[in-house]
Amino acid sequence: MIYLDSAATSLQKPRAVYQAVQKAMQSAGGYGRSGHRPALYAGELVYACRENARRLFGLQEPEQVVFTMNATHALNQAIHALADAKTRAAITGYEHNSVVRPLVERGIPYQVLESRLFDSNGMLQAARQALEDGANLFVINHVSNVFGSIAPIAELDAMLADAGVPMILDASQSAGTLEIHADKLRSAAAICMPGHKGLLGPQGTGMLLVCSEKLQKPLMQGGTGSLSQDMTQPKLLPDRFESGTPNVPGIAGLDAGLRFLLARGLSRIRKHEQMLAADLTDGLSTIDGVEVFYHADPARQAGVVSFRHAKMPCEILAEKLADRDVCVRAGLHCAPLAHRSAGTLASGTVRVSFGPFNTRREVREFTGKLCEILEKL
Repeated sequence: MIYLDSAATSLQKPRAVYQAVQKAMQSAGGYGRSGHRPALYAGELVYACRENARRLFGLQEPEQVVFTMNATHALNQAIHALADAKTRAAITGYEHNSVVRPLVERGIPYQVLESRLFDSNGMLQAARQALEDGANLFVINHVSNVFGSIAPIAELDAMLADAGVPMILDASQSAGTLEIHADKLRSAAAICMPGHKGLLGPQGTGMLLVCSEKLQKPLMQGGTGSLSQDMTQPKLLPDRFESGTPNVPGIAGLDAGLRFLLARGLSRIRKHEQMLAADLTDGLSTIDGVEVFYHADPARQAGVVSFRHAKMPCEILAEKLADRDVCVRAGLHCAPLAHRSAGTLASGTVRVSFGPFNTRREVREFTGKLCEILEKL
């Protein structure tokens, strides 16, 4: 099997991730609920993951790491905590439905930073206009889950910090691949990410990095194992945003993924995925009828590449690849706004996405199987 769908979920993970999940299921009790050995062991596992996340993302304190079910949960938490009746949001033209739908559900007006695919200057110009128009909360997709385009985060952060406007950073496709330093992002109020993609953890895990005390209003209330005599939600972090029993086995697996990333180094993983994306775009560009969406400068694109064929619907093409044991994703990828921005809303795309365990041989085999399919047209 050739697995090229890590933008949805990383299937190939370090062996330590599977081992950590199994050990936690066998040995960990209720986190923060008791003083016996299994409960204390659960506490050790959860704290270790917070500490390694703090190290990887440049946070001041491990308590700033809030565990969530996934990036969608984290984004909903952050939007709920920051938005009110006076909020006017601005979002990029490449946002996921995990951003757009919470804004729509809460009746929060939003302005789209219209820009062409890979056009960083256009995005920055649109951001300046949005500030002039009164936008007071920005939600920024760091890396497009459809096209792999990288937003100009440093420039946007400087602009928003100077204006005193907070940013929610959606790091769903960048966490675990691109360097993210929370302590250097002056405008960041929250950074949201899944555990099961680039961080190589299990499904059902995610993190909300709380970077500002502006995040006061939790989405949920309930048992935290702390201050049980109070009928209101604790204000202290991370309890403010963590209600109910957390996914301790998942967090243990996530910690193993974080430790792998810290040991290998994100720059090494980034270079590897850049190489694979370059090999793929070189191969796709030689196939008649294939339109591939990529930037000539590999520094502007992560390990996500989309393409389509003029004569074969994307879903059919992905199905034929699946029949040949090649795993990709086709359609709109829960991001119709990104397709609208790129002009692919009517057709969708076939998306290929890499992880640290993919190889150049797999890219060559994928291109060969794709050619086999298209030759039969």
